[in-house]
Amino acid sequence: MLLKFGLGILMSLAIIIGFLYPPPLPGQDWAEASRIFYYHVPMALVSFLAFAHSMALSVQYLRKRSAISDHRAALAAELGLVFCFMAMVTGSIFAKVAWGTFWNWDPRETSILVLLVIYGAYFALRNAVPHAERRAAFSAVYSIMAFVTVPFFGFIVPRIYESLHPENTLVSEGQINLGGYVAVVFLMSLVSFASIYSWLFNIANRAIGLEQRRLEESYVDRLA
Repeated sequence: MLLKFGLGILMSLAIIIGFLYPPPLPGQDWAEASRIFYYHVPMALVSFLAFAHSMALSVQYLRKRSAISDHRAALAAELGLVFCFMAMVTGSIFAKVAWGTFWNWDPRETSILVLLVIYGAYFALRNAVPHAERRAAFSAVYSIMAFVTVPFFGFIVPRIYESLHPENTLVSEGQINLGGYVAVVFLMSLVSFASIYSWLFNIANRAIGLEQRRLEESYVDRLA
């Protein structure tokens, strides 16, 4: 309960400070819209962490063949997909204000869309394989292979091609200055969203554990 209260305070402070101080990208007609940076980028980074978590749990499944690890890997990927989708939506909102359209196939927009498709296919694969053990094995291998694409589409591709997207830099004219209060608000927001991910994962993980226990008890009752 105390941790939830602290999370609420931290997120509230990030929102309040983010609107009290000047926007992170001043000097533009759409400077106020750049405040979405405090939410858009942390959500994208948390989605990458969630995909990494899913990959690690998939490796754990292949080593131990534990159904719980498979369920947890799918849960992490599902939450990662949610955060990735929210990052795309917030990015589109900024694009509409800054560039006049929600979507213009900018390299960063396209990259995050590709990641959504890749991890959407992960759940399509899970639904296509009826056998539980095969589904878990195929999903684990796919999750590991899918994560290989995350650094490529998340960090490399957007920097290879010219982009309308503002760069995150320590000191650069007309670009986001990741220093001072901007860094403070950004880190507060990042910690908040990472904590929300952890909280949601733990809640769903407990539900998975309860369901597994119920199935085991039901199986024992049938044997008796």
